[in-house]
Amino acid sequence: MAAVVVTEAMTERAFAATAAQDMPKDADPFQEGDAVVYFAHGVGRIDRIGSEEIAGHRLDVIQVSFLENQMTVRLPAAKARASGLRKLSTREAVDRAMVVLGGRPRTSKALWAKRAQEYQSKINSGDLMLLAEVLRDLRRNAGNLDGSFSERQIFETALDRFAAEVAVLNGTEKAAVVQDLTEKLKNA
Repeated sequence: MAAVVVTEAMTERAFAATAAQDMPKDADPFQEGDAVVYFAHGVGRIDRIGSEEIAGHRLDVIQVSFLENQMTVRLPAAKARASGLRKLSTREAVDRAMVVLGGRPRTSKALWAKRAQEYQSKINSGDLMLLAEVLRDLRRNAGNLDGSFSERQIFETALDRFAAEVAVLNGTEKAAVVQDLTEKLKNA
């Protein structure tokens, strides 16, 4: 396989193309202070929306802070939705996800490594319904230490992401939501 060399001119053209893009005319645009979900990091809050000079080019960016892991992400505003930034789910979506949690677990005969990859990609999608599917399928880990270490980690990551979004939507503490979800999963 041939190596791809990225030149400075290529980088400049990429920055210029991104900077030249207009912010999309969104029917429901992001605003400062909004709670949002970023696919790879969970729930955060928009700190700032504005222009910055990056590598000599003006670029409209959205700055999102994730207080729980003390991280800040800056995304080009023109590519925010395409890169996985979204508003919190609606109450109806949470209700549908709760129904999925109570459903019958789907088991696969695939090797654990393959299933773990699938679960991880569902978690990283940031989709609340896919998180609910992971929790449903791994719910035997709710409140006990059964299963492998990696299975438990995947379950806890999905539970954390799911609970964080529901907690912000309900205006409650995440710990209380985790406890409620754990009880729901144990009793399902």
